Amino acid sequence: MKAASAPGEFALKETSPAIAGAGVAGHKLSSTYDLVEQMQYLYVRVVKANELPSKDLTGSCDPYVEVKLGNYKGTTRHFEKNTKPEWNQVFAFSKERIQASIVEIFVKDKDVVKDDFMGRVIFDLNEIPKRVPPDSPLAPQWYRLEDHKGMKVKGELMLAVWMGTQADESFPEAWHSDAASVSGDAVGKIRSKVYLSPKLWYVRVNVIEVQDLVVNDKMRFPEVYVKAMLGNQGFRTKTCQAKTLNPMWNEDLLFVAAEPFEEPLLLSVEDRVGPGKDETLGVCMIPLQNLQRRWDHKPVNTRWYNLEKHMIVDGEKKEIKFATRIHLRICLDGGYHVLDESTHYSSDLRPTAKQMWKPSIGVLELGVLSAHGLMPMKTKDGRGTTDAYCVAKYGQKWVRTRTIIDSFNPRWNEQYTWEVFDPCTVITVGVFDNCHLHGNNGMRDSRIGKVRVRLSTLEADRVYTHSYPLIVLHPSGVKKMGEVQLAVRFTCSSWINMLHMYSQPLLPKMHYIHPLSVIQLDSLRHQATQIVSMRLSRAEPPLRKEVVEYMLDVDSHMWSMRRSKANFFRIMNVLSGTIAVGRWFHQICNWKNPITTVLIHILFMILVVYPELILPTIFLYLFMIGIWQYRWRPRHPPHMDTRLSHADVAHPDELDEEFDTFPTSRGNDFIRMRYDRLRSIAGRIQTVVGDLATQGERFQSLLSWRDPRASALFVTFCLVAAIVLYVTPFKVVALIYGVYSLRHPRFRQRLPSVPINFFRRLPARTDSML
Repeated sequence: MKAASAPGEFALKETSPAIAGAGVAGHKLSSTYDLVEQMQYLYVRVVKANELPSKDLTGSCDPYVEVKLGNYKGTTRHFEKNTKPEWNQVFAFSKERIQASIVEIFVKDKDVVKDDFMGRVIFDLNEIPKRVPPDSPLAPQWYRLEDHKGMKVKGELMLAVWMGTQADESFPEAWHSDAASVSGDAVGKIRSKVYLSPKLWYVRVNVIEVQDLVVNDKMRFPEVYVKAMLGNQGFRTKTCQAKTLNPMWNEDLLFVAAEPFEEPLLLSVEDRVGPGKDETLGVCMIPLQNLQRRWDHKPVNTRWYNLEKHMIVDGEKKEIKFATRIHLRICLDGGYHVLDESTHYSSDLRPTAKQMWKPSIGVLELGVLSAHGLMPMKTKDGRGTTDAYCVAKYGQKWVRTRTIIDSFNPRWNEQYTWEVFDPCTVITVGVFDNCHLHGNNGMRDSRIGKVRVRLSTLEADRVYTHSYPLIVLHPSGVKKMGEVQLAVRFTCSSWINMLHMYSQPLLPKMHYIHPLSVIQLDSLRHQATQIVSMRLSRAEPPLRKEVVEYMLDVDSHMWSMRRSKANFFRIMNVLSGTIAVGRWFHQICNWKNPITTVLIHILFMILVVYPELILPTIFLYLFMIGIWQYRWRPRHPPHMDTRLSHADVAHPDELDEEFDTFPTSRGNDFIRMRYDRLRSIAGRIQTVVGDLATQGERFQSLLSWRDPRASALFVTFCLVAAIVLYVTPFKVVALIYGVYSLRHPRFRQRLPSVPINFFRRLPARTDSML
């Protein structure tokens, strides 16, 4: 292995797995499994049985099939009182763990004390045919049952036995020998699965007005507002201040809904009778299936809805008929992209409406090879163990590999494919420990680590094979949980379309024509993540809520001292180039290196004499820098950087604060200490923001005559400058200014210059601050 640029145990490592696609460019089909190592499996498909002998007193039997290969044993479900059962179940045995020369398929009768033997079929492993996808599936055949002595007995079994790889179409649904220790109910929880995120819509409810309100108290005008509920999402309009029975709002409320729409939109008109006491004046239930769908900014048609009101009479709810109506404009906004991921790590930026989708620009292929050195995540039989599986998310497609039971070095070798519509997107791969295999339904699947790969950082048609460190931040500090080995390839189908994407807005046009506020986006993203996690947790087997939330970075918005420091130093790193240029220019002006200063004088005079060369010189300089740095371009995908994240130097109390619940669960002393620390830091930020505001207000006061003498001086200076610049050639002015700026230190003074002194004396609005 070759170590990449990051040093230490958290480094990214380039690997050389034995995969067919390594170093191969061009379009590859996922069915070839060329990004993973080929794994050989013995497949046994048990289809059905016929004419089984009766074993019970009732003249029937309760048959099931047991497939045995050495120490590994897999069984089908049993059928009660059925001599012609159909199982249609596949068993897969890893060739690496085969320690026998024959495979035995037993047919047994389920009994209370001891299961009865009904017959068997034996295959020699050396005579089993090999099948290489995409060959046609091997047709099952009827085999007569034999007893222990090899004699034919009554009954026959339809089977298919072959040697294949993980690219076989039977692989995802097969029972695996790795799951031999798992109960039958949990077998489905370890298989690889593909999930699709629900299609998300923004529901826009424009509340216009209500007509003919009926209130109980005729002596007062109601204080009315409209409350809207969609599932667990609830919003309300402002209280109408007009004293009328026909209140108006013209206010928008936004919700997130997912297809298929399961819950209706519930609107209620409320009257604030007193403090903390509201009275419902009418309700309206609107199914989302009937709403108009739009994908542009054109207004939809308005509609009047009748309001209903119920009252309890003699213990029964009765509907009151009256003529109150509510005027609404409701639609499903398909022109937006419903954000359910962090905006920094989005994997899909398309709008909801398929009519606005553009053709794909390529294919992303991911090979999940293996993991190494995983940490024990739980205890079983007095020893540490890990049942690891991977989850990958890109676009609307989620994939989950099979769970490898009790292994710190699991090998998955599974390959998946996604369509790519935008190169500036990110694929996220997470590794988890399966905690639901032995009846621990109350536990949560533990996080082992996460990897992100941005497609725009990948060269097209190149296979990247790297071992990524799995890094997790614990209250005790940053910890490496192992490494996961991935193979990634981005294949571009149209270079023109891909380059054209760089000129397009990142989000759909509706985000710019009718933008949503930051508060709206945060609230809607929270609702979207809750809907996605709820829908995926209802799949079978479920993709659990804690897994979905970890992949979607649900808690990324929470305050963290560590993140704040990291972002501050990121800003300083960005500004370091400007600061370095300023220091270099200061050295030039102070003649630290006379030769360089003379050359700068010559270059400056050339540009002044020939000003048309200024812009070409700047762009040529940038071109030369870009060409020079091409030699040191990054060769590896970016990965989690503990130093950049300040995870390796975080104080224990800062980590404890980051992992604290919201609201806090710590004692008063801890809260007081952290509050004082936060006040101290916020005071510094407040000072910096105040200083920036002061400089801006001084610029404004130049012509505001807040200081009449300063404004008079500045206006006079502007008049003189306009006359001088009019009669003096620009080249002369630029030459004088440049030579003056580059003058020798003996002609300089250490005191601030006149313009700076004048600017610092200008008034700001700090005098009006309390």
